Amino acid sequence: MLTIHVAEASPGAAVLVEGAHLAALGPYEELAAAHPAARVRRWPGILTPGLLNPHGPELLERTYHPDPREADRLGTEPVTGERARALLAAGPSARGASARRGVQRLLAHGTVALAGELRGREALDAVRRAGLALAPRPVAPPGTPALSPRPLVLLPALAAGGPARFAVFDVPDREALVREGAATCVVTVLGGRMVHRRA
Repeated sequence: MLTIHVAEASPGAAVLVEGAHLAALGPYEELAAAHPAARVRRWPGILTPGLLNPHGPELLERTYHPDPREADRLGTEPVTGERARALLAAGPSARGASARRGVQRLLAHGTVALAGELRGREALDAVRRAGLALAPRPVAPPGTPALSPRPLVLLPALAAGGPARFAVFDVPDREALVREGAATCVVTVLGGRMVHRRA
């Protein structure tokens, strides 16, 4: 089934998704006229290629992401340092569950690709299941590890025939995205599937 995704603040950058690929890009009116049977998904904000987070290993293998049932003991924010090492040392199931929760948090911040070499099977499995792309990174990645890193790294422009991998942020323009950060993500699409949608 064909789906058109269009964001209110960037109607000239709508995308037509067919399966796991982008069938076409362009102004919403043109895509809708050429494909009248396509389902339409309308979002607030801007449609972008999505973000590359340069701190994959730090966020998925050296950070513990608490389960909501652990909130009374650990809080709700990611745990780092010695405490994280102790929690992750509990075994593969603890590392796998933390990595899956970490991936979900990354998706909720418009991340569609990670940089850095993941060494643990649990983190690799979580990334592959979600469909996140992996990329090399510079020796010294910019900024500090965070779900909404600074500076934000937007991926190159989308292209027809390329993977249906993008994110929409509820901001009026890219300058506002830089100011307000990746927590403004409304939807993240990987392989043509909505893998995150803000409630």
